[in-house]
This record gives sequence, C-alpha cells and structure tokens, in this order.
Amino acid sequence: MTRPPGGFDLTELLARRGAERYELHSRHLNHQLPRMLRTIGFDKVYERAEGAYFWDAEGNDYLDMLGGFGVMGLGRHHPVVRKALHDVLDAQLADLTRFDCQPLPGLLAERLLAQTPHLDRVFFGNSGTEAVETALKFARRATGRPRVLYCAHAFHGLTAGALSVNGENAFRDGFAPLLPDTAVELGDLDALERELRAGDVAALVVEPIQGKGVHAAPPGYLRSAQELLHAHGALLVADEVQTGLGRTGDFYAFQYEAGVEPDLVCVAKALSGGYVPVGATLGKDWIFKKVYSSMDRVLVHSASFGSNAQAMAAGLAVLAVLEDEHVVANARVTGELLRSRLAALVDRYELLHEVRGRGLMIGIEFGRPESIRLRSRWAMLQAARKGLFAQMVVVPLLQRHRILTQVSGDHLEVIKLIPPLIIGEREVSRFVSAFTAVMDDAHSGGGLMWDFGRTLVRQAVGNR
Repeated sequence: MTRPPGGFDLTELLARRGAERYELHSRHLNHQLPRMLRTIGFDKVYERAEGAYFWDAEGNDYLDMLGGFGVMGLGRHHPVVRKALHDVLDAQLADLTRFDCQPLPGLLAERLLAQTPHLDRVFFGNSGTEAVETALKFARRATGRPRVLYCAHAFHGLTAGALSVNGENAFRDGFAPLLPDTAVELGDLDALERELRAGDVAALVVEPIQGKGVHAAPPGYLRSAQELLHAHGALLVADEVQTGLGRTGDFYAFQYEAGVEPDLVCVAKALSGGYVPVGATLGKDWIFKKVYSSMDRVLVHSASFGSNAQAMAAGLAVLAVLEDEHVVANARVTGELLRSRLAALVDRYELLHEVRGRGLMIGIEFGRPESIRLRSRWAMLQAARKGLFAQMVVVPLLQRHRILTQVSGDHLEVIKLIPPLIIGEREVSRFVSAFTAVMDDAHSGGGLMWDFGRTLVRQAVGNR
C-alpha cells in the first residue's frame, strides 16, 4: 500500500478502503462473524453514531438498544468524555513510566471507592474479564484456598481463569482443563453451604443480575450468601461488569439489597465511556495487603496498560457525567417505564411469556403458545434450535424498524435490552411501538416473519 503524502492519514485510508470492511473481516479476522451477519441480514454499514443512535449513508437513524453489550452506558461520543480525552492527549503526560505514581489513577480510584465506602483499594486492568481474573487471584491469595464457586448460567469472561467460572458449556467446550471451580444454582443457599463445608472454597463470584437470560438473584440471597461465606472464611465477589455504574438503577446492582458488602467488586464496560478499555477490581485493604505483602511482591499482579492516562481520564469523565446529569436516576425511571409498558403486553400476546429486569437491563422472554396454529410453528423452530423465535423478533426490529437488539444467549428465547442509560420516553415509545408491530406480525401466523423463521430452521439444520 502506498503511504499517503505527508504520512499516515486515517481519514484518507477509511475513505479509500472503508467499503472493504466485510471482506477484510472475512479474510483476516473471525471469518464466521460476517457470515453470521449476512445470514440474519445484519450486515449494515453505519456511517456515524451519537448518543443512542446510528446513521447509515442514506441518513436513516437506528436506535441502539444494545449499547455495545453494555459498554456505551453514556451512549456514543459523549462530549464530556471526548473533551477529557482530547485534554489528556494534549497534556502529553509522562504516562506509564512504570516507576512513578501519576495522579489520575489515584483520583479515579478515589471516585470509585466513594460509591463503595466499605472497600479501600482498586486495581486497574483493561477489561471486564481481566477484572474477574484479578478477583480470582486475589481471593485465592487472601484465603489460601484453591476453589471458587460460581452460578450456573453465569458469564464472567472468556480468558482461562474467567472461563473457569463461566456457567455456559458452549463457551467452555474445547478449552479444558480449566481451574478447579464448582457451579451452584443462583439462589440455592443449601447448595452453597454444602460446597463451603469442604473448607477449600476461596470465594463465590456472582452477578447480582445474570446477563444470560436477565435473571436477578432472589431477594435476600446475596446477603445470606455473604453471611454463609464469611462464616466459612470465604469471600463474596460481585461481578458488576455489566450491571455496575447505574445500569440497574443503583450505582451497583448489589446495592439494591440492604446489608450486602462484597469483599471484591469487578467493574468495566461503561467505565470506558465507550472509548478506552478499562477494568477495575475494588477490594478490602486486608486483601490487597495479602497480595502485595512485601516490596518483593510489588509487581506480583500488574497490567502493562493498566492505569494508563487515557483510560483514567475517560473513567473520571464518566463518573462526573453520571453525577452531573443524574444518569443513574434516569436509568431507574426510564427502565421502569420501559419494563412496565412491555409487561402490559404479556396478556395480549400468547408468545410473550415474561418481561423482567431492573433499571435499563430488561429481559423479554418468549414461550410456547396455546393456540394450535401457533404451536405447530413454535414446535418447528424448537425442533431445529432453541432460540430461533427470539432471533425472528430481533431481525425485523432491525430490518423494518431500525432498532438494534440481541438474543440474550445461545439457546435462549430471551431478548436482552441494555441500551445507553441516557435514553428517555421518546426511545421507550419507539421501541414499544416497534415491538408491538413485530408481535402483531408473529401472531398473524404468516407473512415475512415466519418465512424468515423457515430460513433460520434450514440454516440451523444445515449446521448440525
């Protein structure tokens, strides 16, 4: 490739080769991604984005109800975060010297810990899975025990340690052997206590609301689990990578239940402002002092890009926006509006089984209909692959109504909504209106939606 006159020119490069995006992915990256996107008609070309919207080359807007899997808590290109990043680049800080103490990491840690006054220290890494890896290592070191418990259907990341506490076999298959960890059902205190009696458990790592399927811990479970864990010398680790920073209507999802004070808390995703990857593991002073027990162990756990100035600046800007613009309260109010309007449709549509969630983390679950006419079509989909009906809903939401959503997990008939926390009544009305139209079509028993369903069935059968 010829170097542009005057050096590297990103704008010129994108203008010249941006149209090759799907071909480049097919040739050099995960070749299944463009194949999957083309199969379901998601191979769109988005030209720009702002807030909760994308725009294509024709100027059509698309409502983002996916939020980059939760990364875009403030939407895309929030001006406060953008300015912070411009400022930190223009400052030309002496960053990542490795042998000094820059102010930004300490300032961001101070702001995060102010939301969790029972915790004392922070380790900064680069992602949610790295935050979980940190918690696993710290829990083992602090307790001197090898085993970590996790909940069935949990998702804590895909690196080897985090994969060991991943409750979905589809992600684990082909990567054994993993670490010696054990699954218990979310909410099953008896199962938790049985495992703790063995005396080798370092911690339970748990999502207060599971991302897969959007299942919340039953009322009282986290506090009772905390008491059991502490009675047996083990730790409670709260994975707030997706639920944290206001997603559920509280700063952290565990704060919904009084008296819950996890020993370690993992955050990431929204802390980035959608720009610079960052993860953080918050913990108690005594745990950190067990890990960093002497000057000889000062670098026993570190990350090459952890605490970099750009990530810290983005994090500080995000926390400022959350406070200044009352984002957490908006997530609580708007989330309840969206959930209640969707829940009101359950009695109207026999294919709609349940609407659940908290704040702007909402699961829409579909189930077996009662009428014979729809039941035969449902059975056809289920026989081919569970989860196809949810995919049938996701596709027309994008194709006909320009709304981006996702199926909540493999083999699940659940759509998960995790939009930017800045959406309001206008976006709620647009989504509910579109969802109602799609459900009307599904219950008509024919049309393009069920034609697409048959296409999905053929694809699922062909992949066996």
